[in-house]
Amino acid sequence: MGAHVAPRVTRLVRVFRDLPTASAALADHLEERARVAVRARGRFTLVLSGGSTPTGLFRRLGRRRSRTIPWRRTEVFFSDERAVPPTDPMSNFGSAQRLLLAHVPIPSQHVHRIEGELRPVARAADRYERRLTRRVRFDVVLLGLGEDAHTASLFPNSPALRARRRRVVAVDEAGEPPFVPRLTLTVPALAASREICFLVAGESKATAVANVFRSPAAGSDAVPASRVRSVGPITWYLDRAAASRLPTPVDS
Repeated sequence: MGAHVAPRVTRLVRVFRDLPTASAALADHLEERARVAVRARGRFTLVLSGGSTPTGLFRRLGRRRSRTIPWRRTEVFFSDERAVPPTDPMSNFGSAQRLLLAHVPIPSQHVHRIEGELRPVARAADRYERRLTRRVRFDVVLLGLGEDAHTASLFPNSPALRARRRRVVAVDEAGEPPFVPRLTLTVPALAASREICFLVAGESKATAVANVFRSPAAGSDAVPASRVRSVGPITWYLDRAAASRLPTPVDS
């Protein structure tokens, strides 16, 4: 992999009154990290997540950050994808394209989508794997959280959690709707990041959030998000409802 993985996870928690407020704070943070990365390394590498939670963040970035984020020096990747064409309503890329990427001046060659329409699905995983071999480390990875504590398409007790040498794998069975095959970055791929930001909202996610923070130091396959590591901090942007069952103290 070529990246040093921090032996101890550093989790930071930021709690906001609601999802729009959390999304606004995360947008501010992404703008700052993008500028720092471009000054330091000439480019900003960002991994986008799927699902419904980041849609407000994507709209905000698309409407208000088109001139303030160095998009022409930004490269976008995806944490996971459904095995569907990019025009399908279930496509993570399609959602990001409609809400964000079509509204900012990012070069098309800087958008690295997962080709979910390829068959067999393992072929798409192999193609994305080859695309990532040149990338040593992501600057920021955005992740969400399912009610079962899955993140990306790493579901509880999935064989994908045991991948050690692969950065991208196919997931034959999704653990929650939509029940279509998936492609996902692996735990080692996520660990090859300078920073990870979780965006989580709603009371239905509160137990999953609490289980992540109650998991053992090494993490648990039953709580996939607890297995996530990064070279830098892992910051949780939560609304009050999602944070309502957090243990205290929450930092680990």
